[in-house]
Amino acid sequence: MLALSSLVRVFVAREPVDFRRGFDSLHALVRDGFGDDPLSGHLFVFFNRARDRLKILTWDRNGFWLLCKRLERGTFERISLRAGTRARVELSRAELSMLLDGVALDSAKTKKHFVPELRPSARDGDGKTRAEHAAG
Repeated sequence: MLALSSLVRVFVAREPVDFRRGFDSLHALVRDGFGDDPLSGHLFVFFNRARDRLKILTWDRNGFWLLCKRLERGTFERISLRAGTRARVELSRAELSMLLDGVALDSAKTKKHFVPELRPSARDGDGKTRAEHAAG
């Protein structure tokens, strides 16, 4: 499986793509169709029309990776159309993993008090945050 840094973002194309497309054509789709930087190191996921194949395009320091997966049976789940009108939708790393393993994203539940991203405030020597010091 893929081991991804927390800095890596995952973007999935809303529409299927022609699977004859290769590195250059998918690179152009990310740049022109999505308006994203293909050299960012993020993952760009594409499905074929039958949804039994996917391709992931990513940049790795000095070249592109193009990962492909073909299912022998079944299809990949349809990504529910989330808010927005962009040509792509963002998934979390966990959602990508579930998608690749055949888990239904709509039925997966996150715990009530779970925070997907938390940035704690820096504390000084007396245990107070900068905001607490500013407030008095």
